[in-house]
Amino acid sequence: MTTPIDNHTNLSSNGESLIEFPSDFPIKVMGSKLPEFQRLMLDVVRLYDPTIDDSKITSRDSAKGNYVSLTMTVRATSREQLDNIYRALSSHPLVKMAL
Repeated sequence: MTTPIDNHTNLSSNGESLIEFPSDFPIKVMGSKLPEFQRLMLDVVRLYDPTIDDSKITSRDSAKGNYVSLTMTVRATSREQLDNIYRALSSHPLVKMAL
């Protein structure tokens, strides 16, 4: 029997995490295309994953070049760590969206 999944929390219906820790976990963050955007986002994530560096980040500009999306692959060690990263990124004034 399969376990139903709650897509909003990454938890199964019995409360177990669907993510195995530790693991590499991609986080996508989008914002206005500014020269300092990547460095600032790296600084935020580094508070929770000191191992992250530029080699773990890919970027893609929007079609018109006004926005940029970064995929940052963090070394996830716990659900709490991921929640803290998402909260910190989502509350940053330059971030439009974090996924």
